[in-house]
Amino acid sequence: MTKNFSHKQPYPLGAHLEGGGVRFSFVSRAESCGILLYDRQTGRLSEKIPFAREDRIGNVYCRAIGDIDTKARTYLFYEDECLVPDIRGRVFPKRVPYGKERTAEDMKAGFLAEDFDWEEDCFPRIPYHLSIAYCLHVRGFTKHASSGVEHKGTFAGIMEKIPYLKEIGITTLELQPAYEFTEIPLKEECLRKNPQNLIYAMAAGETDRPAVKKLNYWGYKKGYYYAPKAAYAASDDAAGEFRELVKALHRNGMELVMQFYFPKEIKNSEILDILCFWVLEYHVDGFHLLGEDLPMDMLAGDDVLADTKLWYYGFNTDNIYEWNEHPKYPHLAEYNDAWYIDMRKFLKGDGNMLGAVLYHMRHIPQKAGAIHYLSNYFGFTLADLVSYDYKHNEANGEENRDGSDYNCSWNCGDEGATRRRSIRALRLKQMKNAMCLILLSQSTPLIFMGDEFGNSQKGNNNPYCQDNTVTWLDWRGIERYAGLHAFWKMLVGFRQRNPILRPEKELRLMDTLCCGYPDMSYHGKYAWRPETEGYYRHAGIMLCGKYAPASKDADGDFLYIAMNMHWENRSLALPKLPKGMKWELAFSTEPESLRKEDADEQSDTLLRQVPPRSIAMYVAKDAGKN
Repeated sequence: MTKNFSHKQPYPLGAHLEGGGVRFSFVSRAESCGILLYDRQTGRLSEKIPFAREDRIGNVYCRAIGDIDTKARTYLFYEDECLVPDIRGRVFPKRVPYGKERTAEDMKAGFLAEDFDWEEDCFPRIPYHLSIAYCLHVRGFTKHASSGVEHKGTFAGIMEKIPYLKEIGITTLELQPAYEFTEIPLKEECLRKNPQNLIYAMAAGETDRPAVKKLNYWGYKKGYYYAPKAAYAASDDAAGEFRELVKALHRNGMELVMQFYFPKEIKNSEILDILCFWVLEYHVDGFHLLGEDLPMDMLAGDDVLADTKLWYYGFNTDNIYEWNEHPKYPHLAEYNDAWYIDMRKFLKGDGNMLGAVLYHMRHIPQKAGAIHYLSNYFGFTLADLVSYDYKHNEANGEENRDGSDYNCSWNCGDEGATRRRSIRALRLKQMKNAMCLILLSQSTPLIFMGDEFGNSQKGNNNPYCQDNTVTWLDWRGIERYAGLHAFWKMLVGFRQRNPILRPEKELRLMDTLCCGYPDMSYHGKYAWRPETEGYYRHAGIMLCGKYAPASKDADGDFLYIAMNMHWENRSLALPKLPKGMKWELAFSTEPESLRKEDADEQSDTLLRQVPPRSIAMYVAKDAGKN
């Protein structure tokens, strides 16, 4: 029989270990409510503990109960005749197979173990200019038979892929929602019998459901925010497995950023509690926050989160920092679609984009970072971006009405799969061009899983309900697109060797070192004279390595990016280099680049004929060396 002890502490809500017992706090407006304790092994009810009138403070019932064996017990709350899962539960021990409908009784909560051995774990705190991010869906990343992992579709499966992620240069993983959520709404049972209980069904996100219970594969809904998703675990201990994943990533010098979606009804103070909980209990490195009007100033200024990456649509750093204050560890970063949209337009050859593209490629916000991407979990994958003009979401069962119609994509001449070699070659080149835009831009690059080897979702730009091969990453693409995969790895290595491609602060387009060259400069047909009128789709960007930390591995003191997204050849001038140096081609997205060099005697520069829809990198080399 359990024993009560001091209990007048309503916050935090939920169930918390306290003084050898557990303190339960539950919000309710029902006449009759309380706690149900179960045997964890058998699932049988062992004790029903009603809340008394004296347990109530406002709408919160709180009672502390001693002598609970937390390793052998689970619990639910109840209201009248209805079972109510704890939306603040830390552990949900019953592993219901993914995609199977659950009842409230399947959502018995347990108690989070406090004896996990973190060993010497520490946060990597990788600065934004050194980060390369990779967005993935926990289940979709390794669920496909081709993944080659033992524990498919789980946190453990991600652990098995850490060597691969390191091989392709990833420093930071971004997980789509990996906290507990019901991918299929809970069975209604008695929810409709007691209108008061709808409050808790709504809190768990279970009442706004269509007539047909469609799978929510992504998980962007109100969730059980304090627990890792049990169905994403290979073991019966989701909390322990998630902690092992974080520890393994940290041991390999990598970070974990979690997506959290918060609808408007979540209180600001609750959001702060949730984020701090994941930092303290799970050593999470950051959060990508989704939702409207979130309290970003409050979160950004919180002392516990001062070293935790926070990604959002944008930040008003003037409100967060004093005018002369510069954070020691900038942890905020813009994560919005402005880069994504403009670069997609430029990639497919739209006019009036060059000015925006040049700005995006150098822009780094003051006192913050920026995450840039050409594809993500929403919209087309990189391969589909160059293969489809229109979305093809028929499989979602909404007559292709769902998903954005604004994709800024181009199919290169055929819609979808094609046997035409010329189109397939152009698509491959366009994907390489996209990779160049991503990795040669000077903020934090991010790619969606599988884009490094041409993964396709068959033109579905909103596969939120597809738990199948549409969204499961097909790892055979590494062999199918071996050249593209190798090109990505080459680009990552090039970025890592040349610090001028990843400066900490935005370059100023000025010669602040008085060395004869600005940190960054733009060029057109004539050196130092960029052509940015709306009908131009080509430009040269020169970077001077003297403005970056010295690197013995750098490919050269000067880099020159030649971009031409026009459908015809265009000429770009490469500026004169210091005596004893010459320009050499490092790589190009054009399989057989034209290398004709036309000397311009008046300006003593070299003209390069840049092929249509291609990007090339030139580096300055010692003229005396071959």
